[in-house]
Amino acid sequence: MTAVESRPPGVLGASSASNRGQRPFGARVKAFVALTKPRIIELLLITTVPVMFLAEQGVPNLWLVLATCVGGYLSAGGANALNMYIDRDIDALMERTSQRPLVTGMVSPREGLVFGLALAVVSTLWFGFLVNWLSAWLSLGASLFYVVVYTMILKRRTAQNIVWGGIAGCMPVLIGWSAVTNSVSWAAVILFLVIFFWTPPHYWPLSMKVKDDYARVGVPMLPVVAGNKVVARQIVIYSWVMVAVSLLLTPLGYTGWFYTAVALAAGGWWLWEAHALQNRAKGGVTGGKLKEMRLFHWSITYVSLLFVAVAVDPFLR
Repeated sequence: MTAVESRPPGVLGASSASNRGQRPFGARVKAFVALTKPRIIELLLITTVPVMFLAEQGVPNLWLVLATCVGGYLSAGGANALNMYIDRDIDALMERTSQRPLVTGMVSPREGLVFGLALAVVSTLWFGFLVNWLSAWLSLGASLFYVVVYTMILKRRTAQNIVWGGIAGCMPVLIGWSAVTNSVSWAAVILFLVIFFWTPPHYWPLSMKVKDDYARVGVPMLPVVAGNKVVARQIVIYSWVMVAVSLLLTPLGYTGWFYTAVALAAGGWWLWEAHALQNRAKGGVTGGKLKEMRLFHWSITYVSLLFVAVAVDPFLR
């Protein structure tokens, strides 16, 4: 891990010593919740629950759904807390992350480390005893991949960080399927690949927006090391592969007309937005007129629509 000198916009641990006795209980609770990155976990659960409906070909056991969601939150939350522990030096320098709990001192680094490790252990045991051990090992593997492979090895070393690091974000699909069937099928693998190819064109537009932040701390996100034209071309390539992969479920017999219609409509709109971004980049458009965040926001809508269709489709066949 590359060391980075801590300085404004956030001063690492600025309030850790001076305010240690002045941290209100409610604010502390909120800080520990913030360590888990709840908004990111919401997106992970959006991909987990619908896959359980597809695996069941109907309504899965609701207790099992609840247990899987709780376990998924604990697992992802622990990994996110450990990510913030490791990245606290660069988080202090980035405007987007300068108010994270380990930067402001609301949570100490030791507390963040213990909290993250505890959630990792509890989530693994939770999955093992209340869901099944295949889901437990998949969950633990996702956490280790995110913390060790992405955060510690890839993030600060290669522009391919988000491509391969995104594998951790694909694992909830396998976990959702294995929770119901105690196995993994080709349907789960296909949806895994959809998220794998979705992640770079989802995250690169945001990276384009905040590339100065990443450049300041030496994190080589693709928009930092390549121009907008190159990034936009990569976004288009990944987008086409993602849409093509999403359509494999139907010919293989896992989904029917409803899922296919949603995948075609949502995928078509995605490709429209991706090519529009590429055309603006080719035209030399920069700044706010590049409108890279249009694709970022649509990417969240896209994956939500696609996985809702995954859940609804079994009832319409």
